[in-house]
Parts: sequence; C-alpha cells; structure tokens
Amino acid sequence: MRVETRQAVDPVRAKSLDTEGLRQAFLAETLFQAGEIRLVYSHYERLVVGGVVPSAGPLTLSSAKETGTAGFLDRREMAALNIGGPGRITVGGSTYEVGPRDVLYMGMGAGEVTFESADTGTPARFYLVSTPAHTSYPVKLLKIADARKLDLGKAETSNVRSIYQMVHPDVCQSCQLVLGVTELAAGSVWNTMPPHVHDRRSEVYLYFDLAPGSKVIHLMGEPTETRHLVVGESEVILSPPWSIHCGAGTGAYTFCWAMGGDNIDYTDMDAVSLEVLK
Repeated sequence: MRVETRQAVDPVRAKSLDTEGLRQAFLAETLFQAGEIRLVYSHYERLVVGGVVPSAGPLTLSSAKETGTAGFLDRREMAALNIGGPGRITVGGSTYEVGPRDVLYMGMGAGEVTFESADTGTPARFYLVSTPAHTSYPVKLLKIADARKLDLGKAETSNVRSIYQMVHPDVCQSCQLVLGVTELAAGSVWNTMPPHVHDRRSEVYLYFDLAPGSKVIHLMGEPTETRHLVVGESEVILSPPWSIHCGAGTGAYTFCWAMGGDNIDYTDMDAVSLEVLK
C-alpha cells in the first residue's frame, strides 16, 4: 500500500503556483493501479481518498500510520464506490456484492476491509473516500438503483445531469461524509455553473467514464482569482473550502463528489455570481 500526504494550501500561496505546482497540490493522478491500494491523506478536513484495483487477488486495508490508530477505521468512516467491473467487499465478517456504480458505506470501527474482483479479467476499481468519525453507523450497501435521484439542468445551458445522492441523510446515516455520483447527459458538459464555495467543508471530485482522449477543464481558485486544471480519466481533485469547483468536459462524463466538514447539509453552499467571477 502507498500513502501520500498532501498539505493544505491557502489561497495566497495558491496564487503563486504554476501549472505543475497546482497539479501537485490539488490533483491525484495515479490512484488506480493494478494490484495496489493507493491513498492520499489530505489535510483538508483530514479527508483520505484512494484507489483499489484487485486485479490478481484480494487486497486488504487494515491500517495506515497516517491515521494514528491501530486500525484504519478505528476513528474513521469510509465509502467505497465501484467504477470498474463487479466486485465484493468483506468487512465486519460480512461480504457485500458491489456492482458498477454501487457504494458500500462503512462506519467507524467496522474493522479491516478486503476488496475482491468477481472476475480479475475485468477487475473492480474501488474509489475510497474517508473522513474522521465521532460515532459508529451500520455498514450499508447502497445500490445505484436505490439512490435519491435528482434530474437537473437544461439543454440550452449544456448542463443536463442526473445526481445520485448515496451517502446522504435521506439515504444513509453518516457522521460527516456526504457522497454521490453525477452523470451528464450526452451533449452536456458543465457539471455546475454558476459556481459556488462552501466555507464549512471541503470537497473531492473523481472524474470518470470519459471517452478516450477526452478531458475535463476543472475550474478552481477564489472567485476573483480563478485557475484551471486539465483532468483526465479517474483523476481526483482536492477542492479546498475557499475554492470554487466546477468544470466543463470535451464530452459527457461522470463524476463522484464527496464532502466532509461541519455538517451533512447538501445544500449548504455560498453561490458565486457570474458578475464577480474573474
């Protein structure tokens, strides 16, 4: 297992970073590697993101010294989204079949976690998001078909999209983790516009299901000091609370959004008017 630590970057320092500096601070490019568990420990809300690809056999996440606990989930909760072939996750003595775009939520104290692929020829690709937790909630398998679905956007603004809320108060109890999947319709490219910030929590974005050769132009930075990152398939953005987070792709794509912070109110955000955006 490989773990990388990312320090928090304040907006003053962010203004001075060149393209490579921005990518090193805010983009995780190589989380999904065959036969490996790779994690990024972020100092934004102590969020951990990771990729697990069990291509040859089971892979087990038991501990990481960065958490300061004997077991990884001793003081944490975690969700695992499958963006690959069918797989299974074993935690707390129970095994769960996790299909494409399904999520398994695991509460604090659930124990070590083992990931497997149903067919190693088409391996599962598990995307992990973990936040600190203060109490334990039950492990819950969240099928994409059972998510709370919101259909938003308009064709004339190129943002027709379906939002699947999964780790969300109306669907699954959690301490501070909120997570879901947004799928853009063919012909739509904007994931949100106008943008917003939420000063009370940080967010991470996983972009996936891009067509070969496609990219997403992810906009970030303070509303009056915007920057951009060119993002590829299965790459993750770490979005600090002072930054906008929106983007447009060269074609339709899907992304997983996840947040941690002061609350679990999905609507807690501060809108940014286009008139002040620079």
